[in-house]
Amino acid sequence: MATLEIEGKIFEVDGDGFLSDPTIWNKEVAQLIAKHDGIQEMSEKHWAIVNIIRKNFEEKGMAPMVRVICQQTGVKLREIYELFPLGPARGACRVAGLPKPDGCV
Repeated sequence: MATLEIEGKIFEVDGDGFLSDPTIWNKEVAQLIAKHDGIQEMSEKHWAIVNIIRKNFEEKGMAPMVRVICQQTGVKLREIYELFPLGPARGACRVAGLPKPDGCV
């Protein structure tokens, strides 16, 4: 298993940098991963997206479709890419502490 060190904290991750154990996720972990991915500060919109992703993962065991994220947060797809430069699957799901989503390349 690979590891990722951010500000002195070490996380076990898969080969693409997604947490191996989503249960260790918390807001501090999210902020550290966000910084590592180039997001300097998590805004309310960032948190709204992350919270939708986490809730869906906890209820259904997977990340929601991007369309669902847009509908539930009111954030347009273009803005999600501005908020999470790595995109909704790679960027937002990494910050949300999920494993790599199916179909994410």
